[in-house]
Amino acid sequence: MSEREEKEPPPQRTEASAGLIQYSPENLMPFGPVHPALHEPEYFKLILEGEQIVDVIPRIGFVHRGIERAAQDRTWIKNIYLFERICGICSFAHSLSYAQAVESILQFEVPRRARYIRVIVAELERIHSHMLWLGLVGYWTGFETLFMWIWKDREHVLDIIEAITGNRVHKSYSTISGVRRDLPDNIAEPMKKEMAYIQQRLRYYKELVSSEETLITRTKGVGHINADTARKLCPVGPLLRSTGIARDVRVENPYAAYDEVIPQIKTSNDGDIASLLTIRIEEVLESCRLILEAMEKIPSGPVKLTAPRSVPKGEAEFHVEAPRGELFYFVRSPGGTSPERVKIRTPTMANILTATSMLKGHTLADVPVVLTGMDPCFGCMDRVSVFEADNQKSWSIRGEELRRYGIDYYRKARSQGSQIESWTPFK
Repeated sequence: MSEREEKEPPPQRTEASAGLIQYSPENLMPFGPVHPALHEPEYFKLILEGEQIVDVIPRIGFVHRGIERAAQDRTWIKNIYLFERICGICSFAHSLSYAQAVESILQFEVPRRARYIRVIVAELERIHSHMLWLGLVGYWTGFETLFMWIWKDREHVLDIIEAITGNRVHKSYSTISGVRRDLPDNIAEPMKKEMAYIQQRLRYYKELVSSEETLITRTKGVGHINADTARKLCPVGPLLRSTGIARDVRVENPYAAYDEVIPQIKTSNDGDIASLLTIRIEEVLESCRLILEAMEKIPSGPVKLTAPRSVPKGEAEFHVEAPRGELFYFVRSPGGTSPERVKIRTPTMANILTATSMLKGHTLADVPVVLTGMDPCFGCMDRVSVFEADNQKSWSIRGEELRRYGIDYYRKARSQGSQIESWTPFK
């Protein structure tokens, strides 16, 4: 027996990921944070056996912007425009949820006409968000014609949004105690015309996604999740409703004028990407119906009240059904012109664990489609957390401490050259 044969095989290299699982680095496939399928940076550790994904570990935090902390230094009104920047696709949902939380502290009764207008703009935003998503699914499944068709049709919705709010993306329309301005005098007929056009096109797309071979092959049975898993992982929005669970904030806890203009919840029992296509198309058709109904029922009267600059001491929480799902805002006022704390829970944060579960059992080719199925907005989701894995300690960092940490770190790096170890000046 040779000397080489007598040697024992080397031990398998393993790593721990935040104490979650042990895995071999040879089985790790990094996905992100920069990847053609990700329009925002995010990192996923894909653990493979051959080509099959057996586990997924998300690593969030690449686009954290400190918005919750920045809100404490701005006035109540200025924060409306700050929170809109959390997400360009559902900016009105963010400003609406925040404004209604502040109105709860103020105990303001929003004018009835303003509540109807909020429904109209919120549903227009839902339409353009869902159509954007439908186009992206077409793109990542190789059906680029669908992407171009839907995004062209989506321009009709953006034109209506611009006519009402003055902007196409960051609408800056919702305000504390109502909306910033009334509907244009001549908006009724263009609204009816555009809603009829969108309904016609979406009925065609509904037939298309159920018959086009490319979409069926890439979405049917892909990213499957059942109702039991959904109850354990608590997804929200269309992702939850695709498992047959009929939950919608607009129906369960009506806000704005949803107690008078009542949505019908669209569900499916298939729990895959194909069912998400159908659900979102049906939700677009339902949004068109809600807009037309709201336009018929809308009362006359003022669209906002005069809100004080100073908000009394108190706290409130409010949630809305954003296009991606439940969006939650918690607001605490110390009694003054700025909030003491604003906490935001976005739909992507609620859906991220479900999306990682949906990837298990699939191959790398399915990753862009499944992640798109979640309709992610990582800029909405990302938060900073500090965790020391060796001794299982965690701590929070104030803004000034984080600034000081960066200054001290690079000073130490310059004095010691490149041989710098992990070092923390505060715990």
